[in-house]
Amino acid sequence: MTIGVWTFEIHLPGARSLKDKRQVLRSVKDRLRARHNVAVAEAEDHANLWQRAEIVVVSVASSQHVLVRLFDTLRAEVEALVPGQVIDMGNDFIESTGGGKGSWGEEWP
Repeated sequence: MTIGVWTFEIHLPGARSLKDKRQVLRSVKDRLRARHNVAVAEAEDHANLWQRAEIVVVSVASSQHVLVRLFDTLRAEVEALVPGQVIDMGNDFIESTGGGKGSWGEEWP
């Protein structure tokens, strides 16, 4: 089992207020959740900026390869949906070692 995290930044040159930005972000987050069953949230880094936003997408799959394909699909979809520029920030993956206590590489009490 693999957990994948894709973080990207959006530049919205046409946004004139936080309300404009929030409208675009709500549309992007709702669409990704509905169509791809992923968790989506806005990171706090650019929360008060009108024209910038950082989005974090998280999903779980059987392998990293599946998540890479999913994130490529999401990137294409977001680029078509957003009236601005999508800046890819990167992927992170956490691999399970087989299940049970401590399978994610952590010690359990």
